[in-house]
Amino acid sequence: MELERREVVVDGVLRGTVVARHVRAAVAAQVTELARRGVRLRLALVRVGEDAASEVYVRGKNRACAEVGLASDVHHLGAHVSERDLLELIDSLNRDERVDGILVQLPLPPHLDAQRIIDAVDPMKDVDGFHPWNLGLLVGRNPLLRPCTPAGMMTLLDAAGFPPRGRHAVVVGRSVIVGRPIAQLLIRADATVTVCHRHTTDLEDHVRRADILVVATGVPGLVPGGWVKEGAVVLDVGINRLADGTLVGDVGFAEALGRAAAITPVPGGVGPMTVAMLLWNTVLAGAARRSEFLDDRFRPRFTGGATATSLFRPPS
Repeated sequence: MELERREVVVDGVLRGTVVARHVRAAVAAQVTELARRGVRLRLALVRVGEDAASEVYVRGKNRACAEVGLASDVHHLGAHVSERDLLELIDSLNRDERVDGILVQLPLPPHLDAQRIIDAVDPMKDVDGFHPWNLGLLVGRNPLLRPCTPAGMMTLLDAAGFPPRGRHAVVVGRSVIVGRPIAQLLIRADATVTVCHRHTTDLEDHVRRADILVVATGVPGLVPGGWVKEGAVVLDVGINRLADGTLVGDVGFAEALGRAAAITPVPGGVGPMTVAMLLWNTVLAGAARRSEFLDDRFRPRFTGGATATSLFRPPS
């Protein structure tokens, strides 16, 4: 299963939807092959409260599971659930041999300690890749389960034929979910990495020197397109809704499009990859937990790609 670069980058737009579709097809093939061996993979989705965005995200993930043949269960708890009851549910899912992956949809209501909840998930079922064990392994060795959005971005670089080795990568934003883990993955891929944040002086100077620019701040238009280096690849993680309902990223897209070798659109760029990598993490987790091998015929491959090869294999 190989995806050609000309299908991925069209007129400078790095089409995450196309790459995500390729990864999902690989997931579906692996799920079918595992089912042939009598292995049925299952993902548990935990949602707390009535947050409208969380409801949409969980519904989308549940639908994505169905489309690739993964079994999934939504555990919806009320907004006032106690931390103890939520922890008991997670403990039950950890011990349930039928469950291969657990995802707790964030954000949680303010009376719940989100970090304590994440810490309670079995690291081998942590398909979000947020458990401290999995995040810590990013520094020293390859973890089995990587955070979905950063793993998706590395896959996009691979699909675009833009290996990080020897290039200067600038990451704007240092969140535990995106900024810090993508910096670690880029370091592992032999890029020279600069991480910028709200206290960085002369952000423009750093951005202008980036061969690979990752922006993940949630601030619409924080990086004007005119700052983008000619020939750079831009991964815009931001998704912001303006007063008129328009969705925009953290980078000035129109101007950047004329300068970058490739830039992800919003929507349709990084977002679809997050869900695709969640599905792949569930396959990895289930196969590892059950001591099953994954079929090499059904791994995502990209013309000339090398960066993301390890993302689709269990760590050696």
